[in-house]
Amino acid sequence: MQKVFHNIKPLLLLLLLNALGMLLVISNGELAAERIGILCGVVCIISLVTYVVITVRDLGDSYLFIIISMLCSLGIIMQTRINPDNGIRQMVLYLAGVICFFGTLFMYRKFHKRLNRYTLIYWGVSIALFVITALIGTVHNGSKNWIMIGSLSIQPSEFIRILFVLAMAAIFTNARKSSSRVIKTSIAKQEAKKLKHTRLAVAVLMAFSNAMCLFMQREWGIALLFFAIYISYVYIYGDSKVFLGANLLLVILAAYVGVKYMSHIQVRVEAWMDPFADISGKGYQIAQSLFAIGEGGFAGRGIGTGSPYFIPVVSSDFIFSAICEEMGVLGGVAVIMLYFLLVYRGFKIALSCTNAFNKAVAVGMSVMLGVQTFIIVGGVIKLIPLTGITLPFISYGGSSMLTTFIVMGILQAISSVKGEVTDEIE
Repeated sequence: MQKVFHNIKPLLLLLLLNALGMLLVISNGELAAERIGILCGVVCIISLVTYVVITVRDLGDSYLFIIISMLCSLGIIMQTRINPDNGIRQMVLYLAGVICFFGTLFMYRKFHKRLNRYTLIYWGVSIALFVITALIGTVHNGSKNWIMIGSLSIQPSEFIRILFVLAMAAIFTNARKSSSRVIKTSIAKQEAKKLKHTRLAVAVLMAFSNAMCLFMQREWGIALLFFAIYISYVYIYGDSKVFLGANLLLVILAAYVGVKYMSHIQVRVEAWMDPFADISGKGYQIAQSLFAIGEGGFAGRGIGTGSPYFIPVVSSDFIFSAICEEMGVLGGVAVIMLYFLLVYRGFKIALSCTNAFNKAVAVGMSVMLGVQTFIIVGGVIKLIPLTGITLPFISYGGSSMLTTFIVMGILQAISSVKGEVTDEIE
């Protein structure tokens, strides 16, 4: 148990955050203080147990789950404040996410040496999910990206992004390994070069075919996330500036075609450029978001004293605006810093990892989390056009919550096996 108490400060900070949140909520008599107290207490207990398990069993980075729990605690408090029923559902999703976290952690630890062999399977499953969504999917907020199974709604694109990172990591690491091998004959060198170019061609085809499927679903935000992940891999693992430049031109061309010929993207760009030109129409969402952030000022109006109900889709897309209104810009900056620390831990895991494939996966997962946070925060503060993506661990949404816990489970697993080396080339 000496390990547990050696790094207990982050856990104490989590307990302090939950206690402070409960006190702030209790000070407002209109909110369900009892319910929030119970929910935050459950988060603290789960976090304590998880921290002890990770530390005692030496399962890698002991800070990841603490940061996750801080974000989830804030999400539960805000969701309960907006809608008490959402708070209960958010807690259920948190519990399911913890199960996914540990399930992914142990499964990845067991099979990580073989996961770089299934590139085409990742791609095939992704395309199959896109096809199923196109055939039986339902439209939600203008995007056909949901599948209804009874009363449950699933967003396949959230799971596809994990497969995309695994596929990109396998392609780029195997391409680099094949080109770095010591080859004596010129014929063998030509074959290795041809194999490398084939793998890179598969990466290009995979990235842009997935993006095209997302464009057809009108899922602009996830498509932007895919492109960001892909370009990051090209920049980090590519050894040709021409290849990088060509891919950047293709991405810019795809963005231009989207803005020029897709009406829903045009609406969002116009709303971003001047939301007050049509404040009661297409600019209503971003205008209300800016009003809420402005009302909060630096210190905020206090939890329960704001008016987040005026912001459309506040529990998911615009939850950051509600945080800034009630906790102020300082509270919003604190949330961004938590994400910064989470991404930092992900990159630190990648840098300390000796396995090429695991290193690439950790980089991709970290980029995914960082870019996703930037896209949604940038959208609600009018830094970039709004894309309708969720804020990890805080926004209300089952598919997003579960997939992000899976991502964290993979990072946790990589941090626990970072010293294992394998030089297999597939």
